[in-house]
Amino acid sequence: MTKRIPIILRACAITAITLFSAKSYSQYTFFGKPVYEIGINLGPSNLLGDLGGNRGVGTTFIKDNNIQMTTLMKGAFLTVRPSEFIGFSLSASFTTLEGADSIIADKGGAELARKNRNLSVRIPLQELTLTTEIYPTVLLEQDEKDLYHKFRPYGIIGIGVFHFNPQGEYINQNGVKSMVDLKPLRTEGQGMPGYPDRKEYALTQINIPYGVGIRYYFSDNISVAFEAVNRKTFTDYLDDVSTTFVADSDFDAYFGAGSATAQMAKQMANKAQLVSPGTRISGYNAGNKRGTTGRKDAYYSFGLKFSFRLGSGNNGTIACPVRF
Repeated sequence: MTKRIPIILRACAITAITLFSAKSYSQYTFFGKPVYEIGINLGPSNLLGDLGGNRGVGTTFIKDNNIQMTTLMKGAFLTVRPSEFIGFSLSASFTTLEGADSIIADKGGAELARKNRNLSVRIPLQELTLTTEIYPTVLLEQDEKDLYHKFRPYGIIGIGVFHFNPQGEYINQNGVKSMVDLKPLRTEGQGMPGYPDRKEYALTQINIPYGVGIRYYFSDNISVAFEAVNRKTFTDYLDDVSTTFVADSDFDAYFGAGSATAQMAKQMANKAQLVSPGTRISGYNAGNKRGTTGRKDAYYSFGLKFSFRLGSGNNGTIACPVRF
């Protein structure tokens, strides 16, 4: 029995030292002196809305994406890293999203309904996001402060605010084309007395950015990352298309019969008639489906991020875990 006491004491001592070491290393990993990075991001962006699409019935996410509608997203960011495991990035970006039914290839299926709808949109968009970056492989590294020639995959989640302004191409009586703002035209009766359930949508909204990336450090201070980030939104009017067509008489009643605004609203709300000028195609009249209600719009981007580290934690020294 007496011989077991020293063994137990030694086991307890080793356990205590191990826990202390783990705690010290954990504190170092998650709560070090922060470092700061600044940089720029650049890459393609795409709309995931009601317009355009591929063969058959409209689907969701990238399966229904039109590559030819790809536009460029640009921005800048500031990242604060309390440790190499986690970072908090404040980013400002801007792009112009686009969508068009006219680019749909007619395969003789359900996609023809969208092609004949003939709507299109251009969406200048600016966003400000605050995201968290998690680098799980840091926990497997021997020396997390040694960045030279190092790859690090990471996950992204955050919250953002964005401002958008859907626009469409208007053709006046003289055949002159111009881009006009769509929200004031109330293309689906938003805010009209006859459609109390269709509220006006706000042009400034919240989004949820999420995605993945991989970073490569050329040196301790310079890195490049590739990211794929989707933005979940809470609006179905990013492209100004959501529910059903309204009658021409609704625009006359609201904007004034014969007014220039009423004429513009009629055309921008229903462009199916432009496929066969002077006629209304069956299925594109008041009450018929104009968009897919219940699916919120989204947009995504692939980006290259070029970062420069302004300083290092722990006054530039390498901290080591407690050893025994």
